[in-house]
Amino acid sequence: MKIGIVGLPNVGKSTLFNALTKAAVPAENYPFCTIDPSVGVVGVPDERLTRLAELSNSEKVVPAAIEFVDIAGLVKGASEGEGLGNQFLSNIREVDAILQMVRFFDDPDVTHVHGEVDPVRDIEVINLELILADQQQVSSRRERLVRDIRAGLKDAVAEEAILQKVEQVLLAGKLARMAELTPEETKRIKSLNLLTLKPILYALNGKSGGHNISETNDGRAQAAYDLIESLGSHYVEVDAVTEHELNDVADEDKDMFRSELGVQVDGLDALIKGAYETLGLITFFTTGPKETRAWTIAQGASAPEAGAAIHTDFKDKFIRAEVVAWDKLIQDGSWSAARDKGDIRTEGKTYIVADGDVMVFLHS
Repeated sequence: MKIGIVGLPNVGKSTLFNALTKAAVPAENYPFCTIDPSVGVVGVPDERLTRLAELSNSEKVVPAAIEFVDIAGLVKGASEGEGLGNQFLSNIREVDAILQMVRFFDDPDVTHVHGEVDPVRDIEVINLELILADQQQVSSRRERLVRDIRAGLKDAVAEEAILQKVEQVLLAGKLARMAELTPEETKRIKSLNLLTLKPILYALNGKSGGHNISETNDGRAQAAYDLIESLGSHYVEVDAVTEHELNDVADEDKDMFRSELGVQVDGLDALIKGAYETLGLITFFTTGPKETRAWTIAQGASAPEAGAAIHTDFKDKFIRAEVVAWDKLIQDGSWSAARDKGDIRTEGKTYIVADGDVMVFLHS
């Protein structure tokens, strides 16, 4: 699963990426310092995984993972090729969700592309460029469908109806997600990779030591919160610079450093978990002496579909699964004790996997 980090130039995207992946991509104080997208795979923090590994005395622990793509700054006019717009927009099309970085602090020493910090304007500039790019995509697709529609091809007629619905929303300056498409309609136009159909998580980038918009009373913070809510999205608060600086601090000392800097939460943990939720993903576990592993599946996946995350045979030749909630297993102390207490259930093909299930698959 890929999440693309986007935003205006100079809002902290590369600094956040560095903090997430401990990778050395450029993060200088000027626009377009990131020319090619950088990619980093980030483990999803999960205390449940650690506790299960301790229970099983596992030799190896494998967390769930998300791929973050650092995409260079968009500017007003990107949809018409301004800056390096077309190249960056094509990079965003390849991701599953968007993490939109929004500057949430005042600092005269850090240049803002528009001269002053206004989170609502910044969000609207980025979203408008995504909307305009999608308008072009939909318009081009409709033009290519004309011949098939005249020939009376049912698939083309059905797709045209969906595109008309999406185009009306885009022309109104709204994200394509506001078209409220059915799952079947979304599937039918999936190949277009529309940017504004992708889920968006907003990262509000603050700065330790004051000047944070969330601490002012000028209405900018509340206006941003209200806008994000109206878009049907969520936000997480992060201090990219502090998190980057903490890369070289031992894990056991990080809480003390955060406290000294006045940073109340682990912004990276919150961001990674928020990204995981934005993608509509849950975790199930397998555990044993050799390995404890977190597996990523979509919410609502059946037991055979979960098995396919491990191996296709587990789906195609699925017989049944043994399932226990992770906390029950920890409480019982071992797999055999959980079995003796009746906490391990046998589930069939129709079982919908719950977040935190520990599973063993039986197949032919």
